[in-house]
Amino acid sequence: MASNPGARIKSPRGWHIVLFAACLMVAPAAAHAANNCAWINEATASGLLGGAALGEVTPEVPGQPTVCTFTQMTDGGKRTLRITVEIAADPHARLAAIEQGCGADAAPLKAIGNEALICAADDRKAGIGERVLGRVRDQVFTITIVSTLKNDPILSRDILKTRIYTAAEQVAGNLF
Repeated sequence: MASNPGARIKSPRGWHIVLFAACLMVAPAAAHAANNCAWINEATASGLLGGAALGEVTPEVPGQPTVCTFTQMTDGGKRTLRITVEIAADPHARLAAIEQGCGADAAPLKAIGNEALICAADDRKAGIGERVLGRVRDQVFTITIVSTLKNDPILSRDILKTRIYTAAEQVAGNLF
């Protein structure tokens, strides 16, 4: 049987090209983050929380909102950014119901969706926090940033208000 030297050279080179093409197709899937939050990504959440945060998404099921939770663990406690978004048949009424949890300290938040409010989300066990409630068309959203660290040097009350506003801009913008 006669051998064809050119065929031997082309065959290995052809496999290299096929293998390279297969790697290019698999690489994006391997590099894709596990977090699929539609309104904010882990990098942005990490910046808002002051350090590397891991995200988790709980998809919407009937009667329950989609929930994105980003957590940054430290030696002294944790910082959490939580976003919920739900489609409501009567968004104004749904927002009014959620607003009751804010109490008397709720204040209007301008330029963030519709009917947006900001209020404290403090909890003796959970630490200090801020919450934003609002809606964009029929989508009602809540955003909460909480720190369990005592005298948190990164998320003081004033900084929390600034960062929750930034998160609200991002979320409301992505809901439009």
